[in-house]
Amino acid sequence: MIITVTLNAAIDKSLSVPNFRLGRRHRTVEQQTLAGGKGVNVARTLKTLGAPVIATGLAGGPTGTRIVEQLTEESILNDFVRIREESRTNTAVHDPTTGQQTEINERGPAVSEREIELFRDKLMYLAGGAELIVFAGSLPRNVEPDLYHDLIRMVAKAGITTVVDTDGEPLRHAVRAEPNVISPNIMEAEELVGHEFNDDEDMIIAVREMRGLGAREAIMTTPDGCFAVVLEDGEPVLYRVRIEPRETVATVGAGDAFLAGYVAARYAGAAPAECLRQGVACGAESTQRLGAGLIDPTTVGRLVAETEVERLTVPAEVP
Repeated sequence: MIITVTLNAAIDKSLSVPNFRLGRRHRTVEQQTLAGGKGVNVARTLKTLGAPVIATGLAGGPTGTRIVEQLTEESILNDFVRIREESRTNTAVHDPTTGQQTEINERGPAVSEREIELFRDKLMYLAGGAELIVFAGSLPRNVEPDLYHDLIRMVAKAGITTVVDTDGEPLRHAVRAEPNVISPNIMEAEELVGHEFNDDEDMIIAVREMRGLGAREAIMTTPDGCFAVVLEDGEPVLYRVRIEPRETVATVGAGDAFLAGYVAARYAGAAPAECLRQGVACGAESTQRLGAGLIDPTTVGRLVAETEVERLTVPAEVP
């Protein structure tokens, strides 16, 4: 079983608005409303890929009830801890005429120490049947930034594989817990390592540095694929994976779809290169749809064949 953890779950509204301009009145030409938050998006894609998954996290108020109900309607197994304050609603506006995307994410609820303790208990209960746990997304208000660090250490004692996709201070702390995999995008990776990337060489250096910070494997997603340092027979190997860029419908959730594709392949026992290949294919397919975590498995299969995997010869370790 795979567990996805979403501590700041949401209802995500995706709107397609041609010729979007600030200060104007607009009408949508397409819209999608889904239960969201990064871990929920990952769970949705995993479910579509046929991987066994259960989504957990924190959910509160009428919005939290709606999150749980929508997941149940999608036949995604879930077990959330109910909290007092209301879960957030996020809005993404995509302008199909320019390709630009505007996101407005609410801060989300404040969470008490007691509610966090209840979640720890819930996670340990669920972890009894899990082989892999994905910790994804932002932390709610009033939560210490080292929470992911503590949760990773807690479940790692049971031999569970841990995957992290977050940013900022929560990522900085999480890396120190030595998770099996981290998967930031370019901006998140720049913040983590402390410098900007100007070219492929900088990105290669960055994934090596991220592994040096504590992660056993580091994957950095890019608009056309990813750079990654992964373990093969216990030894670090560096890969560049890419797919031909294509016109997108929306990019919200592409990184979540990537991570789900990678995790599903890893759970099924695929070789590291094939896990990365499926991740890139899922991420690319998701950009053709309005709404995070939505993919067509048949199209993913075609895109897998179009995805190029290059094993790089530069050292995978930081000198």
